[in-house]
Amino acid sequence: MRVLSVPTDHRVELLDVTGQIVAALRDEGLRRGAVVVFVPHTTAGVTINENADPSVRRDLETTLARMAPPDLPYTHLEGNADAHVKASLLGSSVTVPVEDGRLQLGTWQGIYFAEFDGPRRRSLWVQFLPAAD
Repeated sequence: MRVLSVPTDHRVELLDVTGQIVAALRDEGLRRGAVVVFVPHTTAGVTINENADPSVRRDLETTLARMAPPDLPYTHLEGNADAHVKASLLGSSVTVPVEDGRLQLGTWQGIYFAEFDGPRRRSLWVQFLPAAD
């Protein structure tokens, strides 16, 4: 397993981490199998979405803000209840197949780390699963 460091600069931001995952995969030398990307934080998430047009990230941030605004009468008293909700909506892991040493993402897909309670220095765990031939 590889642990990647992800520094964030804003309370809410989506960071394209595809390049970091690709570099870790290359270093690992996995040719066929899968990669699991896991976020060990309750106020952050990970998702796969379009990485060609930056407006997709902004649209996702806007929609999540409307679904879980920070000013609802939450009972969680730490001031970050909306971050917990948003993280649960996105999820804490994604799995991507690997073939010929390459992530099998769609043409426009990228892997995004989603920060909802930053800025912070976060961890991203990458587990390499070789195929059982």
